[in-house]
Amino acid sequence: MRKYLENILEWSVVILLVIMLFSVLWGVGTRYIFEDQSSWTDELARFMLIWVSIVGATYISGKNAHITIDLLPKSISQKNKLKLEIIASLIILLFVVAIFVIGGMRYVYISFHLGQRSAALELPMGYVYSILPICGIIIIYFKIKTISESKKLLKAAS
Repeated sequence: MRKYLENILEWSVVILLVIMLFSVLWGVGTRYIFEDQSSWTDELARFMLIWVSIVGATYISGKNAHITIDLLPKSISQKNKLKLEIIASLIILLFVVAIFVIGGMRYVYISFHLGQRSAALELPMGYVYSILPICGIIIIYFKIKTISESKKLLKAAS
């Protein structure tokens, strides 16, 4: 399941980047060729950048490749490294539950409830913000798997 999700996230980032690229190219092309830039291209590129960032962070979280300071883990035993990984995963898990899932769902609900729409595309903003709880749930899955695997290795090391 983990590999399947990572594969989906990887291709999602690629597709979102391609959409963003063509949106920006279309905007630049219409600005210089027709001397009147399409109004929707900036907004679409902005939304794609948001989604690429969040989906990319989710992908990196699944790969356990996020930015870390590895000064401490280099100088401690394998058993303590596993304990440190569990603690870091728990902190990430708490952050994601609070910000991405709970905060994201509230943000989506408020956006739909207020009928907030984007200026150029007239897209309900709740759809744009829905990436937060979706990716939050996926990160939670990844972190639970990481904690579970670390606990198994910790048990085996004891």
